[in-house]
Amino acid sequence: MLPRQMRPHIAAIYAFARVADDFADEGTVRPEERIRLLEGWGTRLHAYVSGEGMGTTEADERLGLSAPSIDGRSIFLALGHTIRACGLPVSLFDDLLSAFRQDVETHRYDSWDQLFDYCRRSANPVGRLVLRVAGHDDPEMDRASDCLCTALQLTNFWQDLARDFEAGRIYVPRDDRIACGAVETDLEQRRWTPAWRTALERVGARTRALFDEGRTVCNGVGGRLRYELRMTWLGGVRILDQLEQAHFDVFTRRPSLSAKDGAPILWKMLIWRG
Repeated sequence: MLPRQMRPHIAAIYAFARVADDFADEGTVRPEERIRLLEGWGTRLHAYVSGEGMGTTEADERLGLSAPSIDGRSIFLALGHTIRACGLPVSLFDDLLSAFRQDVETHRYDSWDQLFDYCRRSANPVGRLVLRVAGHDDPEMDRASDCLCTALQLTNFWQDLARDFEAGRIYVPRDDRIACGAVETDLEQRRWTPAWRTALERVGARTRALFDEGRTVCNGVGGRLRYELRMTWLGGVRILDQLEQAHFDVFTRRPSLSAKDGAPILWKMLIWRG
């Protein structure tokens, strides 16, 4: 569990990102409307940070955010306090919004460079924001955090390959798919082929290397956050282990953590070596 003093700040960051993510993934809304909502969310962020008086219910109404389930004013009041109290860079929130817009517009990635650039804006800002809230501003810790956050996101992509394909997305880089002979028609028929297995083994190995590089951030923080990050690292690696053991065949079964994983993860956390 996160340290008590961090929880309100993390909750504010999560609320901001959760609403933006919902805008991007709302399948019943046209893409151009989703982009408008995301741009409006960014406008609210900058207007509030600059003190231009946009923290009002009237601003919500102008942006179409006045639904009872979206209390924009409360979210930005909390987020504004967090940004000021923790000295958070607004650019990290801009990166998140940029990645959410990309979710709407981009459904395939040609190369690792493109995929890493997406992760740089979608996953890595979250880790850096957590570090800033905890009082850490160190380039080496940022680099390790980036590796861990990217590894966690990639693991989720491989875990959700079938679900993402149904939603029209493939995150396995085109370069790797071509190199292994993996074709989309097999996914359309829910057919797990040796080519797709090879492609996922290939991207899985790269993901594991990132976990290894990101391990040091779990030792660089103190208090409860240290154990929270270690549990997160161990959980992500265990999902990757399950994927490898199942030969990445997510059509047969989607790996996920369950109660039986708790004891092994806890044991590994207790014997963790820095």
